[in-house]
Amino acid sequence: METPGWFQNAVEQTPEDRTVSVNGVDIHYLRWGPRDVPGLLFVHGGAAHAHWWSHIAPMFLGKYAVAAIDLSGHGDSGRRDDYTLEGWVDEATSVIADADFSSPPIVVGHSMGGFVTIATAALACDAVDGVVVIDSPVIEVDPEVSAARRGNDFSSKQRIYDSLEAGIARFRTVPAQDHYLPYVMDMVARHSLREIDGGFTWKFDPMVFGGRRQATVEFLPDIQCRVALLRAEHGLVTPEIGEYMYDKLGRVAPVIVLPEAGHHPMLDVPLILVTALRSLLADWAHSTPHRRSGGPSSASVVAR
Repeated sequence: METPGWFQNAVEQTPEDRTVSVNGVDIHYLRWGPRDVPGLLFVHGGAAHAHWWSHIAPMFLGKYAVAAIDLSGHGDSGRRDDYTLEGWVDEATSVIADADFSSPPIVVGHSMGGFVTIATAALACDAVDGVVVIDSPVIEVDPEVSAARRGNDFSSKQRIYDSLEAGIARFRTVPAQDHYLPYVMDMVARHSLREIDGGFTWKFDPMVFGGRRQATVEFLPDIQCRVALLRAEHGLVTPEIGEYMYDKLGRVAPVIVLPEAGHHPMLDVPLILVTALRSLLADWAHSTPHRRSGGPSSASVVAR
């Protein structure tokens, strides 16, 4: 499988594997870069893990130190009896405290991880400098939760595969999308499975999709730090949801459309995603944030 140079260069940047205990559970995260520089924290979506960012995070090295968390019930972190947004906020802030950033970081969250990011900004505002939310439809149920309730994709009985390669061949995203980069999918899939007696199974805990969680939309008016929304053109955040979030955030947060992107832009248009993030960070590095003082009527800026 031929891979481009930018991808090879990124994944060859080997991160530290670090663990911090949060409320009795070990939380694993990846960390790249030196100590005592500004930081970025990446938060994955439901059923995903820190390595969904392994080809994205290293592209911000030089100016930033970068971390990517495995939320409890995901990746190489431990499991809990109950999963809540507030509990995942505690995990995110504990990783921030442990990661040796020089100042509060910018947190970037995708899908369910965007919900966690929103809650972190609202409940632990002093811990973050800004947040970027990627295709998180706050007025809808998490796509993975919806699939679990239908019984179509996630269940309490996890599938077991005879070999790692057999599991990789069955790797799918929820929701599915029209296009993926095969070398990215292969890398992500290989980090999605763990060996058990009898074969290999997915790392995530099916119970993360059970129970009831506080509606993320309730946190939006409480965010006081910088915030930006990235909407995948073919994702789950419709123009109407983007406009709704824009209103709830005081009409001062940019809503940037990622062209050609499905719900998982790190899997199909990673360079467009990196460009959007770099553009935001470059602006935030020298501009003064608005504080809900009004703004233009249009919610969306299309990055083309």
